[in-house]
Amino acid sequence: MQRWSVFVGPARLLGGLALAATGFLTVVPQPHALIWRLSILVSELGHWLVVPALLLWLVPGWRRSRLGAVGSMFAAIGIVLLLLPLVEAVVISRGLPAALAEAFEKDALHAGPLSPKGEGTADNPPRSRSEGMRPPLSVRTLMLGVRSYDVRVEEHVYSLVDGREVKLDLYRAQSAPRRPSAAAALETPQPSRPVVITIHGGSWLSGNRGDFVELNRHLAADGYIVAAIDYRLAPRWRFPAAQEDVAAAVSYVKALGAAARIDPNRIALIGRSAGGQIALLAAYTARDPAIRGVVSYYGPAALRWGYENPAKRAVVDSSGVLETYLGGPPATHGAQYDAAEPATFVDAASPPTLFIQGLRDELVSPFHSEFVSARLIGAGVPHFILRLPWAVHGCDYIFSGPCGQLSTYAVEWFLRTVMS
Repeated sequence: MQRWSVFVGPARLLGGLALAATGFLTVVPQPHALIWRLSILVSELGHWLVVPALLLWLVPGWRRSRLGAVGSMFAAIGIVLLLLPLVEAVVISRGLPAALAEAFEKDALHAGPLSPKGEGTADNPPRSRSEGMRPPLSVRTLMLGVRSYDVRVEEHVYSLVDGREVKLDLYRAQSAPRRPSAAAALETPQPSRPVVITIHGGSWLSGNRGDFVELNRHLAADGYIVAAIDYRLAPRWRFPAAQEDVAAAVSYVKALGAAARIDPNRIALIGRSAGGQIALLAAYTARDPAIRGVVSYYGPAALRWGYENPAKRAVVDSSGVLETYLGGPPATHGAQYDAAEPATFVDAASPPTLFIQGLRDELVSPFHSEFVSARLIGAGVPHFILRLPWAVHGCDYIFSGPCGQLSTYAVEWFLRTVMS
């Protein structure tokens, strides 16, 4: 036993150092792509490491050696850092419904298509838009994940370019939507449903329509029809090929119309990363009243600024990506940069906009969302930036994590508002 005790102190020290180092990934910058990817896991799943951290800290005997005491101290630091994202998420979740109402309604109560017949009278006041929705943050979901829903997926070819088929997947609920007060309540007397078009990321160079699967299934289970699209990628197809594909996808889902139980007058666009830029630009340039709203998950929207203020090259060569997508630097291809910047086309008729933005994003600076926000403020367009202090680029890939839950709640709330 005495021989074994010789190893306990060093083991506790090494364990404590490892947990503290892991916890620091929730607060320190990401100098390399590998550290960035690890930061996603730690920031969104770090609460699972608290149990071993507590064991290192609380198991009797840590006072028997100086190394054990130091190891327990580092374990305590690790506990605090690993729980920090969750604590920040709880704070944000408490004010999120009111913040969304302030941004998009100015009044959290309404009498409209989301409310049962007869609401909005003095005897039967209208309900909040958030009524019937899950809470912004659920401990059960953090621990058990998001349940799978009964959703049907159909593959469609929505465009043919130079002999290449461009496809989308159409998601719809197999049975009745899981919450009568959600998107199903948006249905008109005819059984048509609003459409959400999701646009993947990948620096305009990679990715596919499978990137949003969990969100697609979640929204389809709520009663929306979700069209997850592929689009032509650089360097073979440069700007504006992707924009042309989104326009073709919008036209395609409209044409499906009643045959697919689609309401062609209620469409929203959602894009992640590069898809966020594509979605914003498509929504602002289309000037189509059928496009009721647009959501950008950490989209790079200030392209000239982004070229002059690149991300860390070890994380992503953002200037090189822009040159590949737009054909060159702003000095020689300025017209392409101007034509691809969503803010250029903002006006009073632009659709309401929701931004999801991690404040620790090393790939796409929070400045991009703020840049477009300033134009939207000037034009009087309702919008909201969900700022997540702990979150890094791609935080929503952990769908059950704090970022995934809060962003999904905001998207659900936003869609219920703009589609009504």
